[in-house]
Parts: sequence; C-alpha cells; structure tokens
Amino acid sequence: MTIYPVRIQFKTACQILDVSRETLNQLIKLDPTFPQKIKMGTAKQSPVYFDYAELAEWHNSQKQGLAAMEA
Repeated sequence: MTIYPVRIQFKTACQILDVSRETLNQLIKLDPTFPQKIKMGTAKQSPVYFDYAELAEWHNSQKQGLAAMEA
C-alpha cells in the first residue's frame, strides 16, 4: 500500500509537476481549475502547501483534456 502525503510544499509541487516557481505562480493566477494553495499563517513569508489529492486530480484532468484534443 502506497501512502501519499496529505499536503505538499510549494517547492515539492514544482518538482512533481516539473515546472519552475514562476510557472507554478502563473498557473495559480491564470488557471481557475488549479487547486487552491493553503497558506499556513498570515505573514507574507508563511509556508504555502497544496492538497496532494487535488493536485493529482488536476494533473489527471489536464492529461485527459490533452488526450481528447489529440483524438
């Protein structure tokens, strides 16, 4: 049985999606279907996390959309 993390750090999300920090920031701003970030605290430098299941679901929907466009 594989155990996946409940939430992942911003930099881990970048690694999983194989994108830069800037690209991930653009996805957050421009794609309304991208999962909401979870900010832990109110300070500007508070850590940001993403829900792993939501991120995986978003990624799978992107793959399905590309497959539908190619068909």
